[in-house]
Parts: sequence; structure tokens; C-alpha cells
Amino acid sequence: MAIPAAAAAAYQAAASITAPSAASAAIAPANVAGAGSFADFLSGAVQDSIANIRAGEQAAQAAVTGNANIVDVVNAVNSAELSLNTVVAVRDKVVQAYQSIMNMPI
Repeated sequence: MAIPAAAAAAYQAAASITAPSAASAAIAPANVAGAGSFADFLSGAVQDSIANIRAGEQAAQAAVTGNANIVDVVNAVNSAELSLNTVVAVRDKVVQAYQSIMNMPI
């Protein structure tokens, strides 16, 4: 099986070549002290989603009044839709996990 070994070697080579970006450097592992709690992460993600959806709404309102570029409006609305779909998917998974736990025998 030389193909998986070659793929792993290629991945390691590519990972060593690229320098970590500012976005990936800002992400801290969960086991690092001071990284924050899961509740803080979840709260931040929800706040970002809310801000993203509001930006989409504002862009749509600006388009109605004729004060916005249509490309910017489409990008903002698509981003807001993606955020909403992500929030709904996470909510569905949380409800599914809760129902699974409630159906477990004691």
C-alpha cells in the first residue's frame, strides 16, 4: 500500500512548507490553559452568526433603497444564509443528542 504512505508524506511535506496563517494561529487547542471554555466558544459562535445575519439584512435593505452594489448584497445574503443553515444544523444535532440521552435505559 504505497499510495496511503505517499499521500501521508505529501501531506506532511505540504504542511511543513506552509506557514501558519493568522486565522489558524488564533485557534487554540482545548487542552491549552487559558483557551476558554466551550460555553465561551459557543457564545462567540452564536454572536458571530447573529452579526452575520444582521449584516445580510442590512445589505438587503440597502439594495431595496438602491444604495448597494448587487454583488455585495448577494455575498452578504449568501453568507447570512450559510450562517443560518449552520445554526439550524447544530441545533438539530443538539436536539438529537438530547433525545438519544433521554431514550437511554437507566
